[in-house]
Amino acid sequence: MTLPGEWRCDADELPQGRTATFRLTCGGRTIHGFAVNHEGRVYAYLNSCPHIGTPLDLWPNQFLDEDGSTLVCSTHGALFAPDTGFCIGGPCAGDSLTPLPLRIEGEHVVVGCGEP
Repeated sequence: MTLPGEWRCDADELPQGRTATFRLTCGGRTIHGFAVNHEGRVYAYLNSCPHIGTPLDLWPNQFLDEDGSTLVCSTHGALFAPDTGFCIGGPCAGDSLTPLPLRIEGEHVVVGCGEP
């Protein structure tokens, strides 16, 4: 059962090297986020570049570079480490994506509002 303010998916719908987008209603406002399975672990972030606040994906659910090792901002090409959200190249160097709290419940990935 999905509660207000959370998103969930079956873990097998998010295999290694894949991403999934979602919306949450947190504190009366809608936020857009994404989850990424990197090296067998799942991470969730707000879909907003720390440099200028634009969504990272130019095309729906397209966050990773060609080899799947780095998250890329479509606006200006900033590069982020999938496991930390830390900017490793581009105009946002030193900044990080905003993580969202994530937990695994049985066979489900669950992302919620609040502090991670």
